[in-house]
Amino acid sequence: MSILATQKLNNFFSKFKKYYYKKSEVILRGGDAPQGVYFISKGYVRDYSISTKGEELTLIVFKPEDFFPMSWVFNDKPNFHYFEAIVAVELWRCSKEDFITFLKANPEVFLELTSHIVLRLGGIMQRMEYLAFGNAHEKVASLLLILAERFGKKEGRNVVIQVPFTHRDIAMFLGLARETASIELKKLERKRLIAYHKKLLVVKNMGKLRAESLSDDPNGTMG
Repeated sequence: MSILATQKLNNFFSKFKKYYYKKSEVILRGGDAPQGVYFISKGYVRDYSISTKGEELTLIVFKPEDFFPMSWVFNDKPNFHYFEAIVAVELWRCSKEDFITFLKANPEVFLELTSHIVLRLGGIMQRMEYLAFGNAHEKVASLLLILAERFGKKEGRNVVIQVPFTHRDIAMFLGLARETASIELKKLERKRLIAYHKKLLVVKNMGKLRAESLSDDPNGTMG
């Protein structure tokens, strides 16, 4: 989003109470009525669903200046997702009515938020394709590209993914067993395509990693 839209969102939400959550603490449970609209000031939040067998599937990772839950805000739909702090999180919370009033008074912010949501939906659809096609190795490589492009910070020739994703996290993005995800990550590590630094994943060669993935775009991003 633009600097102006981001400033307006921060100025609006900063008027409300700030809440603090520890790593792995659940912010909102599936089936619970949301107490308001959450806007992240610091940290990362995982949006996931749980199957009847207790299996978790990560749908979205929200970062600072993202808000949730979207479907409840705009469509008044019940919330069935879980939202959990990946790291220590700080966020503001306001009522849905206050947020909708703010967006009506700031249509340019609403337009940018809509564009942001559509872009993220494209990324989710891309990942759904990866869930349906390819083998485990290609799926893991493809996911790492998405994470590097969304959460990566360029450091020399490397891209450092700023969220401390574990092997379990990678598995839950793709519906794989943790052991399978670990095996595929080790393969990429042995090929020197990825590495770890202070619990953060480092992509050492985006081009070669893309060649291992399901991406058919040699230069483009994946949402």
